[in-house]
Amino acid sequence: MTKLRKYNHFLTPFIVLTGIFLLASCAGQKYQNTKIEGKQIGITNAYRDVQSIEDYIAPYRTHIDKDLDNVLAYCPETLDKSKGTWQTTIGNLLADVTIEMANPIFQSREKKNIDICLLNHGGIRAVLPKGNVTTRTAFEIMPFENSLIIIELKGAQIREMAAYIMKEKKPHPLSGLKIVADKNNLSVKSLSVNGKPVEDNKSYYVATSDYLSNGGDSMNFFKKAVKAYDMDYKLRNLLIDYFKKVDTIPVITSERIILE
Repeated sequence: MTKLRKYNHFLTPFIVLTGIFLLASCAGQKYQNTKIEGKQIGITNAYRDVQSIEDYIAPYRTHIDKDLDNVLAYCPETLDKSKGTWQTTIGNLLADVTIEMANPIFQSREKKNIDICLLNHGGIRAVLPKGNVTTRTAFEIMPFENSLIIIELKGAQIREMAAYIMKEKKPHPLSGLKIVADKNNLSVKSLSVNGKPVEDNKSYYVATSDYLSNGGDSMNFFKKAVKAYDMDYKLRNLLIDYFKKVDTIPVITSERIILE
């Protein structure tokens, strides 16, 4: 049997150096994806098991359709976001409903009241048609998972909000804030909240979506918030709860922006 003891003092440094070299090589090597491929595989009659899949999901589809098509209220006329220059009937409804449904919750939790609601015109994805109003109607109008956020802003930011609205020239859903502007150059002449002039250093509580509260649609004035309150309440669920609460949807035509 060969004895290797006398070679130990040569082998040990060699093994240690080799190990260090290998570890350093592995640590320095980085891998990254260079290409990702994918394709959509449709469930069609080309697949032998398509009927078994259909049979499996049928009870779930029936249950979901039953819930979505449950009649909650009645709308006397179609409310359409495309009909109106500075405000629309559906925009007025959504803004007013948001305050009506959210304020009791906010008041209970924070002992404060919501002053203003501002949502975005682009967030309204469908009309509210004349006739029966269902849960499906709410999902069509608000398909996104936006949550209700209450933002505390100073009066100076409310002025920024008004300037933004006039510059955008879009009928964003608005409630609680009355804007009087010059009909020629659209400059803001006066602002009032709940019938009182806006004060720069006063705090106002604005209901909006989590998307807008983070500066979505370039509403950067929301980023200057004193404080934000997450109501843990989806705007779509708020709308569904309102539909369940009323028998007939009101057609709200009151002006929030007045040109003089």
